[in-house]
Amino acid sequence: IEKMWADGRNNVKVEVRWYYRPEESIGGRRQFHGAKEVFLSDHIDTQSADTIEGKCTVHTFKSYTRLHNVGLEDYFCRFEYKAATGAFIPDRVAVYCKCEMPYNPDDLMVQCEACKDWFHPSCMNCTVEQVKMLDCFYCTDCSNDVEGEKKAPINGKDSPPPEPKPESKRRRR
Repeated sequence: IEKMWADGRNNVKVEVRWYYRPEESIGGRRQFHGAKEVFLSDHIDTQSADTIEGKCTVHTFKSYTRLHNVGLEDYFCRFEYKAATGAFIPDRVAVYCKCEMPYNPDDLMVQCEACKDWFHPSCMNCTVEQVKMLDCFYCTDCSNDVEGEKKAPINGKDSPPPEPKPESKRRRR
């Protein structure tokens, strides 16, 4: 809700800026969109306050990934959406793993102890259960250290990836 007022007949009106679900956008839902992801749009309408059915909380992407308990009313937004053109802001996001997909907070990722990159267990030929039981993870590229010792290529870390750093060598989509 951007603005609220009463008209001359004492009817309460609201000016709303719409959030879109991924499947409502041009291009539709993609693999990296979270189940609770919405896009803040440039679509603005005036509605009667009587049309409001409930309340939800839309978190920033960063604050959503830090929630301990995600409730039914919790959503997150990491993109603005231009409804007329289908353009997104930002138009690029950091990618992770050897599959080079943006982070989806619904999917577990593990961090390599050596290179600090993040990976999906399935992309490393592991199950989520296997990953959760391990103490440390080395990706296939880092599984041999400098001295040639073989390291176990799995670990149990399940924190979300950190915010991308400007000096990151990872490609962006």
